[in-house]
Amino acid sequence: MIEAPEAFAWSTVEREGERGAAWLAELPGIVDDLLMQWACVADGAVVHGGVGIIVPVRRRTGGTAVLKVSFPHPGNVHEPDAFAAWGGRGAILLHARDDARFAMLLERARASTLAEVANGDEVATVAGRINHRLAVPAPPGLPRLGMQADAWEEQLLRDAKELTHTLPGHVVDAAVATVRELGRGQPDILVHGDLHARNILRADREPWLAVDPKGYAGDPAYDGGVLLKSRALALLEAGDVRKAVHRVLDVFADAAELDRTGVQRWAQLHAVQAAFWGRRHGFRIARGGPRLDWLTKFADRVAEVLT
Repeated sequence: MIEAPEAFAWSTVEREGERGAAWLAELPGIVDDLLMQWACVADGAVVHGGVGIIVPVRRRTGGTAVLKVSFPHPGNVHEPDAFAAWGGRGAILLHARDDARFAMLLERARASTLAEVANGDEVATVAGRINHRLAVPAPPGLPRLGMQADAWEEQLLRDAKELTHTLPGHVVDAAVATVRELGRGQPDILVHGDLHARNILRADREPWLAVDPKGYAGDPAYDGGVLLKSRALALLEAGDVRKAVHRVLDVFADAAELDRTGVQRWAQLHAVQAAFWGRRHGFRIARGGPRLDWLTKFADRVAEVLT
């Protein structure tokens, strides 16, 4: 039987409480059942992401794959739907799915990610090209990004009123305007929804393939803001933040064949949301103290640069 990595088990219980602990107790048995169901044997160390584990496997019919089992959560429901719609176009292939157990048998990619590439233009170019390839008609039943617009606007207005912050009024107003003007009337295009550099892996079938989609119907330009947020630490080292931020979006928009203004507006909204989120919850890499203050001020700076 497999054993869940300690860090994954700890974070699952911290986030999900008793439900997480109960699921972790069942997880080894779930994996054993799935290995039998899909005629596979474990073929390497178990690794994990934020909400699921990855078990490298070898298929008895030949070839390698990975078994992914995620904690049952509404945010994980449509991942296999997205993979099925792409059919391997810009993303890893879906071999089999067990929706009741939030499990998939997937094409195996390499362990290295686009985040390890030092050249910022290459990162933005690869992400943009992947974004373009993933922009196919959305299958029925996917959640619409536009359905989140009311909640986005409500949260922006609440944060601006309740939190102590230094964002100028026109910066917050611009984010609210994006929600009102772009957020509600989005196209029925399949959107990854979390297309940052760590979710693009080196592969053999193609040089790079996307993993871990949320699976929304909406505007592909939305993921330009996701990419920009993931480049925050690299941007912090830039001598000219304004130039560096706009360079990421220029290269991404060009590679993705998207309207540059739309990409910038979505990125500005993401930056404002991040600035407020940091004040309420902290960031993954800084929960408090001077580092959190520094990152929050940087998010403010990026939001202003993009306004």
